[in-house]
Amino acid sequence: MINWSRIVTFLLITLLVFGVIGVYGEKVAKSTTLGLDLRGGFEILYEVSPLEPGAKMTQQTVKDAVYAIERRVNVLGVTEPEITVEGTNRIRVKLAGVHDQEQARNVIGKPANLTFRDMQGHILMKGSDLAENGAKGVLDPQTQQPVVTLQFKDAKKFAEVTQKYVGQPMGIYLDEKMLTAPTIREVIPNGSAQIDGQESIQEAKNLAALLNAGALPVKMKEVFSTSVGAKLGTQSLQNGIKAGVIGIALVYIFMLAVYRLPGVIACIMISAYMFLLLLVQNLMDVTLTLPGIAAFILGVGMAVDANIIMYERIKEELRSGKTILSALRVGSQRSLSTILDANITTIIAALVLFQFGSSSVKGFAVILILSIVMSMLTSVVGSRLLLNLVVRSNLFKKPAYFGVRERDIREL
Repeated sequence: MINWSRIVTFLLITLLVFGVIGVYGEKVAKSTTLGLDLRGGFEILYEVSPLEPGAKMTQQTVKDAVYAIERRVNVLGVTEPEITVEGTNRIRVKLAGVHDQEQARNVIGKPANLTFRDMQGHILMKGSDLAENGAKGVLDPQTQQPVVTLQFKDAKKFAEVTQKYVGQPMGIYLDEKMLTAPTIREVIPNGSAQIDGQESIQEAKNLAALLNAGALPVKMKEVFSTSVGAKLGTQSLQNGIKAGVIGIALVYIFMLAVYRLPGVIACIMISAYMFLLLLVQNLMDVTLTLPGIAAFILGVGMAVDANIIMYERIKEELRSGKTILSALRVGSQRSLSTILDANITTIIAALVLFQFGSSSVKGFAVILILSIVMSMLTSVVGSRLLLNLVVRSNLFKKPAYFGVRERDIREL
């Protein structure tokens, strides 16, 4: 007797899967953060060394440098910059969507070590004495000239300095370059100062942003840089998508031709797998790169492989003369250990790649691990659920629905 409630449940789940994909699929795809190789941009590899000769590079020093770079990258308006530490003394910076290389170099690598000195070169105050975001590029309300206003943390300390040097010029230095040397005409009690001489308001804002970012705790030497044009990145993305569509379409055709009804279920679950993988990537703020697309497509293959292992086991049981329900039960149990072994060993390999690989290799490893987790959820749990509903509905009783010919069935 046909169990229509199971057929209805199967159809409702299928409609739910494709309904969610249809409503949210485009939004999820467009929300995916694209990497440098897909979007175009600029990449720099820096070798860092201590500021003081003979000093040691520590892990904390490198972390401080990364933090300072992150703050400076915000000046460029870059979303999702990729800053990674390689080895013990190298920092790789990837800026997707940035094509002005000189601006990027100036903002990221320039020390911007601000000091206030007397005319003998003695340092009176440092950039670290500035209040948080205490530098601002504005137009002077009186002269309408671009200036950088400064607000110090300790107004009393600044007042004491200005009191001591009233009537004398005080040099304001950026690194070893003197920006200006205004004469202190009176005691400044409120902790405010001003740097003039900027040629444009944008120049004043850039200088203020650098000063707010603070001085880098290390020396940075550029050892490698590369630029990916927006056109080349777009082309790479289009080629990656094209390859993925063709590959997935061929997989669908193969599954439908060889496995019939289970192949239909596999196609449903693979569609769910792709949507969930993109969704989880976005929730985890994973940046999609060209190697990531390769891992994504490879994950589709692994999801299909899990289905194939299970379906082949079921077909073997059907050929041995078992009933469809019995073949499903035995085939599912026997295939599970094989699927788990294959996926666990791949996860171990991906973890090794993540631990020792470069940034692009790490991206590949992350997406590969996510792919395996999502494939286990959809191709093992989801496929078994739908297959159980179909088989227990008693609507599909012929072995041909499962890709097995009558003449291949051996009598018990």
